[in-house]
Amino acid sequence: MPELPDIEVYLHALRTRCEGQSFDEFRIFNPFVLRTVSPAPNDLGGKPVRALERMGKRVVFRFDEDLWMVIHLMVSGRFRWLAPGAKPPPKVTHATWRFGENQLALVEVSSKKRAGIWLGRGEADLKALDPGGHDPLHLSRSQLEEVLAQENRTLKRALTNPRWFSGIGNAFSDEILHAARLSPLRLTSSLTKEELDRLHKAIPETLSTWQDRLLKTFKDKFPGPGEITAFRPDFATHGKYGKPCPVCGKTIQRIVYAENETNYCAVCQNEGRILADRALSRLLKDDWPRSFDD
Repeated sequence: MPELPDIEVYLHALRTRCEGQSFDEFRIFNPFVLRTVSPAPNDLGGKPVRALERMGKRVVFRFDEDLWMVIHLMVSGRFRWLAPGAKPPPKVTHATWRFGENQLALVEVSSKKRAGIWLGRGEADLKALDPGGHDPLHLSRSQLEEVLAQENRTLKRALTNPRWFSGIGNAFSDEILHAARLSPLRLTSSLTKEELDRLHKAIPETLSTWQDRLLKTFKDKFPGPGEITAFRPDFATHGKYGKPCPVCGKTIQRIVYAENETNYCAVCQNEGRILADRALSRLLKDDWPRSFDD
C-alpha cells in the first residue's frame, strides 16, 4: 500500500501536471470504485484543480465551490499518467481523467478491488473521511507519549493505526522500528524513556529520508508501473526476509499473519531472540528456534 513517502511523490507529480488545470472528461470503468454519487462526476468537469493534499494515505483534489475528490489507492491501486494517444490498460483501469491531451488513470492490478473514489462538498464531509492520526513528520515527543499511552498495543499495531499516525503502513513501520532498534511486538506500555526517545527520532527521520530520496529519484518524472512499491532494494528489513541485516549482518526474520508479514532483525531489535511467526512456529512447537544459536 502506498504510504506517506509514496503519496508525497504522487502529489509532487500531480501538482506539476494537474494543479490549476481542469479535466474535460471523467470516465468510470468500474462502477464499484465510486463510493459516493453526490456531487456527480460530471459536476467536477471543467473546474480547475485548486489544490492537491495528502490525508493519511489518501490523495485529495480540491475544486472551487468547496468541492473535493478523495482517492484511496489501498493496497494495489496506482496512478498512471498516459501520454497523448495512449489507451488506459484494459481490465485494471478503474477511472480516467482527461487533462487536455493527457489522461490520469487510476489502476488496480489485483483480483481484490479495494481502491475507492469519494466525491463531496464541504469541510465537514471531508473531515469525516480523515482517520485523524497525527502527522508523523511533525510529531512532538509529548504527542508520541500521549498517543502510545491510549492503549497497550504492540508497536507494530500502534504505528500502523491510522487514527494514531497518519500515513504509516506495513513497510515503513518495519523500517522505523529497525531504525529505532525496537521489536515490533514490544508493548507500548513497556517502553523506557530512552526507547521512546529513539522511536520519536526514528519516525520522522525514516519517513523524511525516504520522501526526499524518492522525490530526488523521480524529479519531474511521473512514477511508472511498479515504481511505487513496498519492496525497495535499499530497505533495511521490509521485504528482506532471509537477507542479511545491513547493520549486524544476521538474517532478517519475519512474522507472518493474514496477508501481511512483519520483517525485523532479531539481533538489532530483540536482543537476538527470534519471535514466533504465528504459522511455522505453531507447526514446529518445541522445535521452533528461540535464538540464532538454537
